Amino acid sequence: MTFVLKDRITGPEAWKGAALQAGNQWLRPLSPAMLEALDTALASAKSAGLGILDLTTENFSLKTVQSEIEDFIAELQNGRGFLVLRGLPVTRYTEQDMALLYYGLGLHMGTPVSQNEKGELLAEVINTGDLNDPKTRVYQTNAHLPYHSDLSDVVGLLSLRKAHEGGASSLISVATIYNRIMEDYPEFLALFYRPLYFAHLGEAQPSLSPIFSFHDGKLSCRYMRQYIELGHDLRGLPLSRVERRACDIFDAILDEPDLRLEMILEPGDMQFANNYAVLHSRTGFIDDKNVEHRRKLLRLWLKLAVPRNLAPDFPGRNGIAKRAIN
Repeated sequence: MTFVLKDRITGPEAWKGAALQAGNQWLRPLSPAMLEALDTALASAKSAGLGILDLTTENFSLKTVQSEIEDFIAELQNGRGFLVLRGLPVTRYTEQDMALLYYGLGLHMGTPVSQNEKGELLAEVINTGDLNDPKTRVYQTNAHLPYHSDLSDVVGLLSLRKAHEGGASSLISVATIYNRIMEDYPEFLALFYRPLYFAHLGEAQPSLSPIFSFHDGKLSCRYMRQYIELGHDLRGLPLSRVERRACDIFDAILDEPDLRLEMILEPGDMQFANNYAVLHSRTGFIDDKNVEHRRKLLRLWLKLAVPRNLAPDFPGRNGIAKRAIN
């Protein structure tokens, strides 16, 4: 059963972007030991002729830096809820090498899950989609991507190329959003615990979930206004006036500049975020006309080996079921 948390959250997860931005506190340089372990594992995988889907934690071994990886997971689970790893020598590797290396590291953090109905476990984030096609997902374009959470415990991004201009990754703390609502709009707080219909990708019909859930000492969040409004429209139950007002409040807090942490992911940067503790977004951008030079990232959705304990009315979602494509 979900209970309404009525106390201010004061742990490391309740960060503000403006405070973190000073001094780049959010950046975590990869250690020499980690860089060496990744390079050694990559060389071994390549010599064995392994592809991405052939990789396992055994044939892409990172045993020598397991404690460092466990620290990454602890930061995602019990710290700020995100981390950005910097220092990968991108000029040393091909894009295929980077994909192997990134996927191999991801295997030691969790289990990759499908990101679409084709069953892709490692997706390319690149501006090649048609905005006029309703089937196009926004990450396949250069448009602004509103704050949201993905269908996995953790979302990861590896930057391969930057945009000509813009394309900043933006994160915001769920706990900080919660504190603002509790302080300034306490009369709306319980409303965010009431189940709403979400039009989740890969589901035949919109299903119920609250926006906030407090369970086993952890606050979790699931949000994307577009999918909430679509879910209610598909069910023939448009949002009420008070529900729309609650979403307006949520969106207004998302727009507060001092709460958000915006960053341009440099080539080689790896960003990981806990989808229950952090919402993410991306600014619009101007891209190169040549597809070969466009902004490009690789994305992982990971299911953690020891996931967050979630309330029954806030079910975990890890991936989109694969189906036959005609």
